[in-house]
Amino acid sequence: MTKARIYIFLVTIIVVCLGGYVGSLYARGYKFNTKTMRFTPSGLMVTKSEPDGAQIIVNGELKGATNSNLSFAPGTYDVSIKKEAYRTWSKRITIEKEVVTEINANLFLIAPSLSAVTFSGCVNPVSSPDFTKIVYAVPATTENLNSDKEGLWIMEMSNLPLGFSRDPRRITDGDMASASWEFSPDGRQILLTTIGGKFILETGGFTSQSQRTNIQSKLADIQKGWDTEAENRFNSQTRGLPEELLEILKNRTSKVLFSPDETRILYITTKDAGLPVDLIKQIPGASTQVQERSLKAGRAYIYDIKEDRNFFLTEVSNAKLEDCALSSNTARISCSTTLSWFPTSRHILLAQSDKIVIMDYDGTNRQEVYSGSYVAPFAFSLVSSDRILILTNLGANSSVANLYSLSLK
Repeated sequence: MTKARIYIFLVTIIVVCLGGYVGSLYARGYKFNTKTMRFTPSGLMVTKSEPDGAQIIVNGELKGATNSNLSFAPGTYDVSIKKEAYRTWSKRITIEKEVVTEINANLFLIAPSLSAVTFSGCVNPVSSPDFTKIVYAVPATTENLNSDKEGLWIMEMSNLPLGFSRDPRRITDGDMASASWEFSPDGRQILLTTIGGKFILETGGFTSQSQRTNIQSKLADIQKGWDTEAENRFNSQTRGLPEELLEILKNRTSKVLFSPDETRILYITTKDAGLPVDLIKQIPGASTQVQERSLKAGRAYIYDIKEDRNFFLTEVSNAKLEDCALSSNTARISCSTTLSWFPTSRHILLAQSDKIVIMDYDGTNRQEVYSGSYVAPFAFSLVSSDRILILTNLGANSSVANLYSLSLK
């Protein structure tokens, strides 16, 4: 009786251990191959899309729908995410054994719709640093003067995608034909420059021409305060970054833009540099896309802080860009082309002279979301990811341009 109990006990231990071992293999992505009668390693592909319910095509074969987990043997695969009425997302993915590879595909409409946001004309729209406001001028045409609409206007965009529930507000009146304007680092004030002087406008209220105070004598102190505020924000964003990367961002770039979630950095180099490998400890499931760590002057790159990966985006024009500056949250690569972050923090908006492209932050999967007449490069990402704003007269050269909302989903 005692021997039988010992035998049962040992068998139980063996079964439990064997079951646990097999379970751990499956948990780590191994599969049992009935041909070789062995467990073979595999990796897990977690696929998500916005909108969901799209087809997953791997090496030309339908494998299922998005928002699902698929196992594949280690190797390189051509993956496409397809949904009717949307542009196809495509990328070459490398699967590693026992590693979860995550795919987040944003799909955009093949035929997006346009709807007018402004109606009295729009000149030189400028986006605030946090993408929540756009300030623009309404031209002093006879019609606008008669209806008292000329001046500088501001539009709040934080209500998207529910709609523009807040109408644009005028923050000052007057002819802005020879004027320029820029946001303060916190987006609460606007520096207005006219032939008559320089003025500070509060974005939350209206200041008439007669109430504007020329701050030309105080401009140096105001600009110094803004520069200090911007520097403090930059220091806060870069705190904890490796010294080698920090030296490049401070001394070898002309523009540095953090993604909305501050996990990635878009920067334009002014000098050649080498970005050392393994600045940050590698994490499982990091991007397997080709990266560049030998930096060349006059190029735009994206650095992923969490994954320590650096990707080349595009060349930058050699032309001087000081006279064609746009918003503080855009990077100009020519006077008619800009780069800016999309609100997902995983995509870049590329506004070119004849088209608008949204691409993955690693430079791949470039999707042309708009091709047609617009005033380049005035295309703006919003707080929401289902639309962008563009400045266009819809090809009617005799008409004044207005802001239009371009639906993407």
